[in-house]
Amino acid sequence: MGVLENLQPERVFYYFEQISRIPHGSGNIRQISDYLVSFAQEHRLMHIQDEAGNVIICKPATEGYEKEPALILQGHMDMVAVKTPDCTKDMLTEGLDLAVDGDFVYAENTTLGGDDGIAIAYALAILESREIKHPKLEVIITVDEEIGLLGAGAIDLSMLEGHRMINLDSEEEGVFWTSCAGGAGADCMIHVAREAVTGLAIELIVDGLQGGHSGCEIHKEHGNANCLMARILYDVAGEYDMNLIELDGGVADNAIPRLTRALVMVAPEQVEQLQAVLSEKQQQIALELGSKDPDFKLQVRVQGQGTYHGLNVQDTLQALRFLVALPGGVIAMSGDVPGLVETSLNMGVLKLGEEQLHAQFSVRSSVESAKDALLDKLQAIVELAGGQLTVSGSYPGWKYRVDSPLREKMVRVYQEMYGVQPKVEAIHAGLECGILSSKISDMDCISLGPDMFNVHTTEEKLSISSTAKVWDYLVRLLGEKDRA
Repeated sequence: MGVLENLQPERVFYYFEQISRIPHGSGNIRQISDYLVSFAQEHRLMHIQDEAGNVIICKPATEGYEKEPALILQGHMDMVAVKTPDCTKDMLTEGLDLAVDGDFVYAENTTLGGDDGIAIAYALAILESREIKHPKLEVIITVDEEIGLLGAGAIDLSMLEGHRMINLDSEEEGVFWTSCAGGAGADCMIHVAREAVTGLAIELIVDGLQGGHSGCEIHKEHGNANCLMARILYDVAGEYDMNLIELDGGVADNAIPRLTRALVMVAPEQVEQLQAVLSEKQQQIALELGSKDPDFKLQVRVQGQGTYHGLNVQDTLQALRFLVALPGGVIAMSGDVPGLVETSLNMGVLKLGEEQLHAQFSVRSSVESAKDALLDKLQAIVELAGGQLTVSGSYPGWKYRVDSPLREKMVRVYQEMYGVQPKVEAIHAGLECGILSSKISDMDCISLGPDMFNVHTTEEKLSISSTAKVWDYLVRLLGEKDRA
């Protein structure tokens, strides 16, 4: 018996549970891609699977809808695969442990993958149905959206007929997204040299932060564990002879990191005083964060004396200077759309290797020149530190379309169903709509989805009632013919 078996809409949650049993973190998509192909074969639907693993499934119009404009439904098959520190699950080989709590579906000790598993579940439930009326459907399910919209960049759409697209990758029911920021990944790297260092090892852990999606929640100014750890270490490294041995934080460049761990070496006689200073730093930062991150904590653990392979004192200081010089968070707010972040960046991953220190960012802006300027700033800082910047996965923003028959129809149907107008807004997060729109001329596109919370964290949850409401809306919308 499935955990979600008694939930409605039944077929949507059936497919969501099937998807959740398949490991599908970014970069690990072959199994889920092949599952989609098997689905298409089972239902005798025309389909394409490209070399990247992207899948397109097409279904003819139902009787009486042959003359309606073809409609594209779109989402991505990969998820941000994150687990709690004490979770033993291998997310490369094991599925999720789903659970239900009141109106919410969640996964025990891991991310849920509602972003964007719910899009796949909606699409498959529609494609299998013999009762739902609809025009010709062209379903695009891309790979590796969460690590730079890579699937959208690689996919060929030249065979498609549709010029109207509903992207199912939004997280707030009753809100239609009509434009989004562009972005890029940026890997800031400097070289480091290790040597044998002897002293007392101390482990520091920044933890308890809320994290979240760096596109949707950067404006909330949640603490960034990587930035806070760099700040704390830099504050004390100038006063104590410190050797940096390990530094590791974050799981994805577009997820605000919640936990960062460091291992440093100090002289035994400095430990007691250092612990007192770190305790004071914790109190100061906790006061700064306040209600933005009320559960912030800094754990300090003495590991014992020994000889380790670490950075010398001067290289430790140089590495920490580099990290604290890097910008982070909201850089500029939009002058045209009140409350909308225009430009931001998030140090999502921090890793000290044997010979290199990497700080990986997600950079976003709705103004292309501002995005380029921010990347230039990162490059200047990295070059001053003697390192290199690598930019990857750059994607365009999605411009607002003044004349949108799809938007007009969707707003009208929503208002007829629920008696209120949906919000029509722009979003700072990156969506695949910009890239896909550049591949189909005159694309008319809207993004929507059910309520999800704490996406990209282990507290991620999906509203059952909102999932049902969006399903009812989609079914009604598909059956609504264009008005002459």
